[in-house]
Amino acid sequence: MPNPLSKLIKPWYPSTALGLEKGIASIVEVDRGRGKGCRLRRAATISLGESLIQPGFDQPNVPDRSELAAAVYELATSAGLIRHKRWSVTLPAATIRTLILTLETRPGSQRELEEVLAWKMDRGFGVPLDELSVSREALQKDPQGRDRFLVVATRIAVLEEYENVFSTLGWRAGLILPRHLGEAQWLKGNGFRGDTLLVSSSEVGFTAMVFRDKQPMILRSILCEEEEREDEFYRLLLFYRDRRAADTTEASPMLSGLLVTGNGFSKARASEIVNETLGGNLRALEAEDLGLHLPTKDLSFDAIAAPAGLAALSR
Repeated sequence: MPNPLSKLIKPWYPSTALGLEKGIASIVEVDRGRGKGCRLRRAATISLGESLIQPGFDQPNVPDRSELAAAVYELATSAGLIRHKRWSVTLPAATIRTLILTLETRPGSQRELEEVLAWKMDRGFGVPLDELSVSREALQKDPQGRDRFLVVATRIAVLEEYENVFSTLGWRAGLILPRHLGEAQWLKGNGFRGDTLLVSSSEVGFTAMVFRDKQPMILRSILCEEEEREDEFYRLLLFYRDRRAADTTEASPMLSGLLVTGNGFSKARASEIVNETLGGNLRALEAEDLGLHLPTKDLSFDAIAAPAGLAALSR
C-alpha cells in the first residue's frame, strides 16, 4: 500500500534537467513511468563556444551571461521544453567541490556537531564558509560506527552567475549538483548488490566514486594529465582494494557495476584496468543496462547521463 505521507516526506523533483559543461550543454525530459527503467521524452545537446563556460571553483565561470542564456534558450526551444520553469541542473565538476567528512568522535550536542563540521569544511574547502553555498547529507555510519556526511559546496558568487542565467529565462533551479553526482544516480537507483564504481572524466582529470548499498564510500577527484590517468586510476583501485579488505570479510566480487563517462577513458580500457587489478569480468555499463532507453543511436549517453540522472529522480 502506498505511504500516504510520501508526498510530504519525499522531495519532489522535476522531470526536466539541464547539464552544463565546457563546450556542451544537454537538456532532457524523462517519462515518469511506474515500472523499471525510464524513457526520454525529449532530449537535445548543443555545442558551446569554448569560452562560454570556464569551469573553476575559484574563478568566474560565465564571462557573458546573456550569451549563455541565449544558447540555453536555443537548446530548450529545439527540445520543445522552453515552457518548463522548474529544473534540476548539473554543473561542471570543477565548479563544485564535494567531500565525504568522517567524524572521529561523536559530538555531544548539535552545537558541537555544527562546530566540528564547520571546522572540517573550512579545512576541506580552503575557503571561508561565508563565501560558500553549502549543502550536506548524513550518510550511513562507516564500519567503525563513525558518523559521515556528504558535503557539496559552491562559491556563492559563482552560483549567482548561473542562477542569473536561469533567471533571465524565467527558470527556477531547485537542485544544482556537480556532474558526477547526477551520473551517480544511475548506480544508486538500479538495484545493484555489492559495490559499484563511477569514473567520470573531464579534460583536467577524473572523479571516482565507490558506492556500497547506495551510499558513497569513497570519493576522489584527481587532477592529472592525460598520460597519467591510467596510473592514477590504478592507484585508486589499489586503495579501494585495501579499504574493502579492511572493511569487510565478504568473498563476493569486489565490484558489481562499473559506469564510465566522459572522454578521458575508453570504456573498454577502464574495464580492463578494473578486471586486471581487482579480478572479475566486468563490462562498463551502457544506457540500456541502466534502464534508460535512448530514442536514437545518435544521442550520446555520456552527454546526457548527468541531467538524465537527476530527471529520473522524478519517478
